Amino acid sequence: MSKKDILIIENLADFEKKVNRDSRSYDINLMVMPGTLEDKHKDVDPEKGIQALRRQFNLIYILLGGVHDVYLGADYRWLKPNDLVIVPENVVYASKNVRNCVGYCMHFKTEFIQPLLNKPLAEEFSYLSMEAEHIINVTEEESQLIRQSFKDIIQEYERFSPEKDYLLRNYIHILLLRVREIYRPHAKKLYDASTRSMKIAGEFKRLVEKNFVSIREVSQYAAMLHITPKHLAEVVKEHTGKSPKELINDMLLLEAKVLLGSTDQSITEIAHRLQFGDQSHFCHFIKQHTGLSPQALRKKC
Repeated sequence: MSKKDILIIENLADFEKKVNRDSRSYDINLMVMPGTLEDKHKDVDPEKGIQALRRQFNLIYILLGGVHDVYLGADYRWLKPNDLVIVPENVVYASKNVRNCVGYCMHFKTEFIQPLLNKPLAEEFSYLSMEAEHIINVTEEESQLIRQSFKDIIQEYERFSPEKDYLLRNYIHILLLRVREIYRPHAKKLYDASTRSMKIAGEFKRLVEKNFVSIREVSQYAAMLHITPKHLAEVVKEHTGKSPKELINDMLLLEAKVLLGSTDQSITEIAHRLQFGDQSHFCHFIKQHTGLSPQALRKKC
């Protein structure tokens, strides 16, 4: 596969070009990219949406309107107005439906904001950890506060100043603090309102996100959660509409799409990386879940 198909996105300039299909020139060393969803999504391929990818930078956005679904790790959601979405670096992300979106967004590299922090980013702001809840629906008042922070960042980004990096870093820090202020009570409310079965389903999804390559058996996850496979199946089906095996396969398929669409590795190498017994088992898995061969899926990616 040629370099133009790479979807493991290492820098913001590549993301703007390859995903948002923005023809403008950007510095490859860009550390921050704020904007509106109207602008960033206006040229997204309507047939492909945003394909499965991993960013090596963080994303925060707030959706105010439009049609937007999202695969975020083992989660699949249709977004609602005033949904605040937090995507830590290297989390698998995809969206099949992106139309008429209104809102604000910002990509930023961890190393840009780290000088202002006393601890690693995910420790300072727990919502950027892999285990956190990454989508919360905020109130209109909270949405206004977050929007203002985005507007301040965009305004500073677009003006010239010899102090631009310093000012941007501090405005982004303010946004992160604002999100933390708003996020904490929402996360607590979600946790407190969760039944035991909801917590089990959530913990199962987190375990799958971490272990789906090496652990495929539902019984192994049930043992990790100290429940029976039957109880796990009932709980997961109740809260996700899918069986545990389907969620494991969903993660495997997303990862396979990332590797097929973003590397020059052979089908055999990808099968080995995803710990399939051999290439034929991997090909059968892809055919079973997409109706395509790995080669055809790679071309589609």
